Amino acid sequence: MKLMKQLLAMATIAFATAAQAAPAVEAPDVLVKRISQDVIETAKNDKAIQAGDIKRVTELVESKILPYVDFQRMTALAAGRFWRDATPDQQKQLSSEFRTLLIYTYSGALSQIKNETVEFKPLRADPADTEVEVRSQVNVARGEPVPLNYRVAKTPTGWKIYDINVLGAWLVETYKSSFASEISKGGIDGLIKTLQAKNKALASRPAAKAK
Repeated sequence: MKLMKQLLAMATIAFATAAQAAPAVEAPDVLVKRISQDVIETAKNDKAIQAGDIKRVTELVESKILPYVDFQRMTALAAGRFWRDATPDQQKQLSSEFRTLLIYTYSGALSQIKNETVEFKPLRADPADTEVEVRSQVNVARGEPVPLNYRVAKTPTGWKIYDINVLGAWLVETYKSSFASEISKGGIDGLIKTLQAKNKALASRPAAKAK
């Protein structure tokens, strides 16, 4: 579980470079590779992140990750067919709470990033494709390399990540069943309240290393 959190954390923040610095046109695999390298170095060298400072991690994600991740699409996929039944306000709240949950859940794991490196595979895609899968593996100090893949879609504002696969499990699918269960019990509002409660509990935790 610790390794899973660590890898998801790496993936979740694998896009943290200044949007202004990104070239006007950049292949999706080149983009993810460049940003991944920058972020891993940041996590390794930032003393606040290494200490598990949630405020520092949140600032990092809020300022640099958002331009590269389509949280609304990610949330819509996790909510499945129920997304269409939600009002615009519910969709906005749900997307916001889901984003916050991911930040809190994996923030502590960032402090565990030490000597890992990421190796990217050749991109299997046609230049005209608007959705591709960027494949990579995380090389760890001990054990076999771990597959880490990204689903990326081309949008009017550039390529954006909308799903992540670690150890054969897609992040969206991981949350889909729990979302459906909460919605069946209390509707979209019930799911929002559940996420809000989880985020409140996570926010009140003292900064600590992920376990």
